[in-house]
Amino acid sequence: MVVSADNVKVRVRFAPSPTGPLHIGGARSALFNYLFAKKYGGNFVVRIEDTDLERSSRESEENILASLRWLGITWDEGIGVGGAYEPYRQTERLDTYQRFAAQLLAEGKAYYCYCTEEELEAERQMLIKQGETPRYLGKCRELSTKEREKLQAEGRRPTIRFRVPDNHLVILNDLVRGEVTFDTGTMGDYVIVKSDGIPVYNFACVIDDTLMEISHVIRGEEHLSNTPRQLLIYDALGLTRPQFAHVSLILGKDRSKMSKRHGATSVVAYQEAGYLPEALINFLALLGWSPPGEEEILSLPEMVQYFSLDRVAKNPAVFDIDKLKWINGCYIRQTSLDRLTELAIPFLQKAGIFGPELTAEERAWTRLLMEATQDRLSCLSEVVEHAQGLIGDAVTPENEEAALVLQEEQVPLVIRHFKQQLESLEVDKASLDVPQAKAMLKKITKETKLGGRKVFMPLRVCLTGKMHGPELYHIIPLLGISGCLARLNKLV
Repeated sequence: MVVSADNVKVRVRFAPSPTGPLHIGGARSALFNYLFAKKYGGNFVVRIEDTDLERSSRESEENILASLRWLGITWDEGIGVGGAYEPYRQTERLDTYQRFAAQLLAEGKAYYCYCTEEELEAERQMLIKQGETPRYLGKCRELSTKEREKLQAEGRRPTIRFRVPDNHLVILNDLVRGEVTFDTGTMGDYVIVKSDGIPVYNFACVIDDTLMEISHVIRGEEHLSNTPRQLLIYDALGLTRPQFAHVSLILGKDRSKMSKRHGATSVVAYQEAGYLPEALINFLALLGWSPPGEEEILSLPEMVQYFSLDRVAKNPAVFDIDKLKWINGCYIRQTSLDRLTELAIPFLQKAGIFGPELTAEERAWTRLLMEATQDRLSCLSEVVEHAQGLIGDAVTPENEEAALVLQEEQVPLVIRHFKQQLESLEVDKASLDVPQAKAMLKKITKETKLGGRKVFMPLRVCLTGKMHGPELYHIIPLLGISGCLARLNKLV
């Protein structure tokens, strides 16, 4: 299906409910809307759907907005930015919803329902027992004025239900899924305004999308079941439908619904684990969308250039944490050492390796640590383990194979030459940097007439206890002269 935005002023929106942190699925929806808007020179709107009064909070709202900003997803209009269609928070638009609800009531397309929760649950259980789809059977559909007055006198607070047309087919031409048909036969009349006067999602979003002139609604497949209810409201009010695009679900590697066992589900958790925002954005873009060509490492401008709903898949996307780590590692290796240093410092502080304020020496040490580990990290939180391995004097071989390295016949000779090199330096004055470390190692191999492996491996085990890790010429400056000598003296 070819998607075109010709002759249409593209206006798309991301409308989260502030009931928790920004979910990975929500972030992907926001990204796809952002890319679509930028692709066609349109506007990206962010508004808040906070009609769930019990669960919504300003704290969650701020978390969501902060996560979007961290990801680099900016909006042209909406909450915190302003625009011609203010306010952008649903609880500040209640008068508007009441006006449209009154129109539906006046035209007989909606009605007051006085059923209690207990009555509705009893009806639901009866239908389930009969093997039928639970739905409202229309008890209050044709109440007389006298019957309504009697129910009101009992103190019942009514909801407003939409009058669903009988035996009606609702047809959606979805930009991702093609034509989808819904039968109203099993739908039942549904609530559009709760008894406290607060509109439900399926009603409020129709009004908001209309008044904010939203041209395309791009959202997750989980909203597909809501769409026929919304389309009926558009039609009943004589409103122009936007175009809809429902993108695929995100599943775990085991093809089950995405959950915490597949990896963290919130954006902030990935931020706290040390994933770079550009890496997470790149990964999210590939969840259900495929760019032309085989290149998978894409900048945000490149994603805008290539993005098309034609290339959004119907099939579920698989959240592969290993692929995310690979993408993040690619971005870490492309990032400047200065930026990596600043990003790594909070992780080292949180681990207690550094205090609140770093000295110039600690900052320089961190930069050297990032230079040593940059090619080995899949996320920045891993730098803590590397740093902790460089603290203290005691070293223990990690396994039997490492212990056997220290028993090789050339080891005493190598250690003696290395200690001589270290002790020949002025410990209090001389700085030990990477070029010096390289020169020392080269000199030892020359003096001992041994191959690199015979020199480097025992020194690595002596200094770290491990057989693999950052280059030895990085490890030596990180430990420093006194640190190297202390570890040598403890082990041998």
